[in-house]
Amino acid sequence: MKILGMGVPELLIILVVILLIFGPKNLPKLGSALGKTVKNLREGMGAGEKEAEEATEEVVEEVVEEEVEEAPKKTVKKVVKKKAE
Repeated sequence: MKILGMGVPELLIILVVILLIFGPKNLPKLGSALGKTVKNLREGMGAGEKEAEEATEEVVEEVVEEEVEEAPKKTVKKVVKKKAE
């Protein structure tokens, strides 16, 4: 059985080295973080497909405009008287 061009003995050696580096207490945390990363990656790839499907759907919106009558404008005249010198 070969995974990524490596056999079982090579994979066991890699797993032992990882165990020595991170220790048995941190392996569950490492596995959990790796699982969350893979899950987020899959969701991110799936989001692109959903956006493409939404873009192909047609959205029809009806816009209703109402006419508003404006009140007549008032004009104000201002008289300025100049003082005579």
